[in-house]
Amino acid sequence: MSGHKKLISKAIKKLFNIREQVVIEKPKSFSGSLEQFQPRQSDSVTTSKPQQPVSQAPIATIDLSALFYSLLFPSIQFSGTANELEKNVFRRVEAALASPKAIAERVLKLPTQVAALDQQLADENSDTKALLALIERDPVLSVEVLKLCNSPLFKRSDKEVTSLQLALVQLGREQMRRFVTTAMMRKVIDIQPIYFRRFGSQVWRHSMQVAYLSSELTQDDPDTAFLLGLLHDVGKIAIFKLLLEAFKQAEPGEQPCSSLFRQVMTAKSLSLSALLARYWELPSLFEAELSRLAVVDCKPAGGHAEVVWRANLISECSMLLEAGKLLPEQLDRLLFDASIDSETFAQMHQKLVLF
Repeated sequence: MSGHKKLISKAIKKLFNIREQVVIEKPKSFSGSLEQFQPRQSDSVTTSKPQQPVSQAPIATIDLSALFYSLLFPSIQFSGTANELEKNVFRRVEAALASPKAIAERVLKLPTQVAALDQQLADENSDTKALLALIERDPVLSVEVLKLCNSPLFKRSDKEVTSLQLALVQLGREQMRRFVTTAMMRKVIDIQPIYFRRFGSQVWRHSMQVAYLSSELTQDDPDTAFLLGLLHDVGKIAIFKLLLEAFKQAEPGEQPCSSLFRQVMTAKSLSLSALLARYWELPSLFEAELSRLAVVDCKPAGGHAEVVWRANLISECSMLLEAGKLLPEQLDRLLFDASIDSETFAQMHQKLVLF
């Protein structure tokens, strides 16, 4: 390697705080010591205690981020140093973190009606007819809400829901609020190029699973937990859209293939999610809880951040298990980290495969 290339490699590693031969013992995006994973009486989440005692917990080295990225980029083997395409993306990511407002307005713009609709759905005294009229102004939104109402996971009866009014009567404002938010966020993260559609669909599926699990795992404001789970990976989508822009300047056939790209995509995306929440003018709680998730060295202790942390881990386990990419001993270790027993996970997994 020439002296010039060594200087570039050294600068990139210093910029992203990357060390040589990094061994990831826990999920890179959500990690912590075994002691931190033990549920406490003061936590505001409902947990299922691990069946095995701490002394018998399976100990294994698991790079969960590498496993999960094999679902997002199935044709790419991550190894080696960053190529020019990835260096281009790294520069764009740093610019995005320095100026998230530009990303919020240009790359990942939140529909303006999200806040208004959410506020009206949360207000039990708001006029139902006016609310339905507001939703019906967007035909695509109306269709997406009805599709969610009739999906196998959420369908309440054999009778198909054919109108928003019927959906509101059958489901109630709380569930309707989640469906509307989900449908609107789906439009935000839409990935158009066919070649990369798999990435967008897998991240969206994961986000929906995390939202669902977050609302199930907490008794403290499940609606907020649901939206946090839905938003936790928007930074990843933003970075991926920056990657698509960088492809326009890349050499033919060049792909993101270094472990460095995977680490940057994971670590930086959570910080960007928190910054996007601020510039979307969501309640300050969203930025605060997403910022706690962005501290990659430890598991958040309590609050909505811990709920989303556990939900993320459970969803990744479920998707990897479904794809046949998770060994039994690896699953046991990760379920221990998530403070959940195998029986409870099996019940959750049956529901998650329906997403």
